[in-house]
This record gives sequence, C-alpha cells and structure tokens, in this order.
Amino acid sequence: MFTTGSKWFFGLGLLSLVLAVAYGWTTGGNGLGPLTAGYKGGVGDHLGYGLLLATAAGSVFLGFVSVATRDASPRAQAELAGLDEVPPVTPPADATYWPVVGALGAAMVVLGLVISNVMFVAGFIVLLVVLVQWMVLAWSDRATGDPETNRLIRRRITGPLEVPVYGAAAVAAGVWAFSRIFLTSSKLGAVWAASILGVVVLGLGWLLAAKPRISRDVVAGVLALTAVAVLAAGVVSASIGEREIHPHEPHENELTPYTPDGTNRAATTTAEGEG
Repeated sequence: MFTTGSKWFFGLGLLSLVLAVAYGWTTGGNGLGPLTAGYKGGVGDHLGYGLLLATAAGSVFLGFVSVATRDASPRAQAELAGLDEVPPVTPPADATYWPVVGALGAAMVVLGLVISNVMFVAGFIVLLVVLVQWMVLAWSDRATGDPETNRLIRRRITGPLEVPVYGAAAVAAGVWAFSRIFLTSSKLGAVWAASILGVVVLGLGWLLAAKPRISRDVVAGVLALTAVAVLAAGVVSASIGEREIHPHEPHENELTPYTPDGTNRAATTTAEGEG
C-alpha cells in the first residue's frame, strides 16, 4: 500500500512533529502546549515551532500524494493514460550534491537546538530548500527521454529563483559567520581575521578567473568547501561567545564642559597653558 516515497514523507512528517514538540519545550513551552499546538499551554518560540509544524503537515500531505500517484511510477502513468507500452525510464543525468547540503542543514538544526535559535531556523530553511530542489530534480530526470532536455526543463523552473535566493542566503550566512568570528576575537585578532579572510576571498576569485576552462564541478566543490569552512568557523565562534566589550567611560572634562562658575573649561585650560 505504502510506496517508497510515501514512507519517506511520512517519516519526515513524524520526525518534524517530534522536533516541533521538543523545540517547543526547550524554548519556553509549558504543559501540553507543544503537543496541542498552543491550545493547552505555550509553545515556546513561535517561529521555529511553526516552521516545524508546517513541515510536518506538508510532509504528511505529500505522503498521501505519493500514495495516490504511486510515486509517479511510469507503469502507473501508462495505465492511467491508457497506453499499452511503459515509457522508458531514464537514469539520472547528473550526480547531485543535495544529500551533502541536506546533511549540513540537519547538522545546523541539531546544533541550533543547543547554540542559538538563528542557527536552528537557518538549518531548517536549508532542509526545506533541499527538499524542494531534490523533488524537482527527481521529477525533471524522468520528464523526457533526453537528458539535455531534462536539464533545460529544470533550469527554466528553478533558475529564476535560484540566483536571487541563493545569493541573498550566501550573503546573509557570510555576514553572520564573519560577525561571529570578529566579535569572538580580540581587537587585534579581529583585524588579522579580516585580513586573512580578505586574502582568501581575493585569492579564490583570482584563481577561478585565471582558469576559465576549469570544470564546473571543481568550482562548485571549492565554493562548497569554502562555505562549509566559513560556517564552521562561525558556529565555533558563536559557541565560544562574544568577547567582553567594556563601555567607554568619558573623562570628567567630557561630562562637564563648564566649571561651576559658568566658565568654559576648555578655554580656561588653554589660557592656563599659554600663561
């Protein structure tokens, strides 16, 4: 009765529901609130709890869709269309890196439960992106019998969204990771960290520009490793915590520019120096 895809979706829904309940209790939820979606108590952090609960509901819905469509099986499609022959199944044209990105998102979710809510939400968003992209990839690989046509279909569907969304996500993640590194380091250490990161970024840019015929997979691998290294440094810095920043205590002359008799303190000091 249950197909392979439906089992995966139902499992993801159950896991998301368990994580939602655990997240609700660990972020201030009380009583049966996380179990009843806030009907019998608080749910803690509303954003993270709502995202996990929405993922659970969406996954269960997609599980029923997979059962109804039999995982878009070619044989089921042929029977539904009244065809005598089963359409040929085309193997995937390209290797996919989405499992690696999904593992990174899962690690961010687990670490976010301990370190910060920001990392938890970011990891959750990464998992949603992986889910959508993997579904589109699996569908497009079986859209036609021509692998090149399948790639073109996938690019036309995801291309207009990938560039702005991924660009904004990369900038936000980079800013967050760099800020954690700078705030954890000392004054001089922050200067050295900024200098080293700048040299690394410029060096990678020069290397990729100097090799115009370099493979696309190599470029993707280098960028992925760099992104993982920067995020790992940001996570480690966030776990250590910010350095202690002492507030500036102004001098007495800065607080009271005038003497008790109304004379300007700076003018008096200058006159005394000249005398």
